[in-house]
Amino acid sequence: MATPRLRTRKLSEPTIARLPVYQRIAEGWLARGLSRIDSKQIGELAGVTATTVRRDLAGLGSLGTRGAGYSVSILSERIGEALGHDLRYDVVVVGMGNLGRALVNSANFLIRGAQLVALYDSDPSVVGTEIAGHVVKSIDEPIVPATVGVICVPADAAQAVSDRLVAADIHALLNFAPQVVSVPLGTAVHYVDFSIELQILMYHLNNGTGPLGGGVLHSLGIAAVNPARVP
Repeated sequence: MATPRLRTRKLSEPTIARLPVYQRIAEGWLARGLSRIDSKQIGELAGVTATTVRRDLAGLGSLGTRGAGYSVSILSERIGEALGHDLRYDVVVVGMGNLGRALVNSANFLIRGAQLVALYDSDPSVVGTEIAGHVVKSIDEPIVPATVGVICVPADAAQAVSDRLVAADIHALLNFAPQVVSVPLGTAVHYVDFSIELQILMYHLNNGTGPLGGGVLHSLGIAAVNPARVP
């Protein structure tokens, strides 16, 4: 299990949220055989201004030449380094219901450098079965060492599971349970709740705001600025 290394420059939360989308755009251009992209093109695809793109990417150091844009291969690589894709992350998932199974069987679940090391469940009919190449362990067994713990259990079990993961020295939790959990200082929790996302989406649809502005980042709700087209 690897411990994420310290970065020399601290990026803002909005910038961190936008970087994976910029990387996805760069990788899309690479797949089409294109070698360069500029901030205006990135901004138009993402739904932010070219100025926002340049400001975000400036936090990664020197990447482009004024007037020549960015090398998409270098851009993708440097964003990956900033997000820790060059490190190894061991991941455990607790809860092998419909959501847990769908996640671990999805080709898009794990980032580059991440690997699934263990699955857990409390259902005796599930424990001992094989899912995604792993034999499901009982949640009563010791949690194997890992970097990230993914919680896919019912709301009433989320706190107990998070306590187990933290006790196993796992301090990065991705929580799909519809329940806020209490964790000690030094532990990061990110919540993914589809019902909340749907409510936010319907608010914007009914009020003509937010993601209706267009662009990938506006669709994700993390654009942070109004979209603009820079000449």
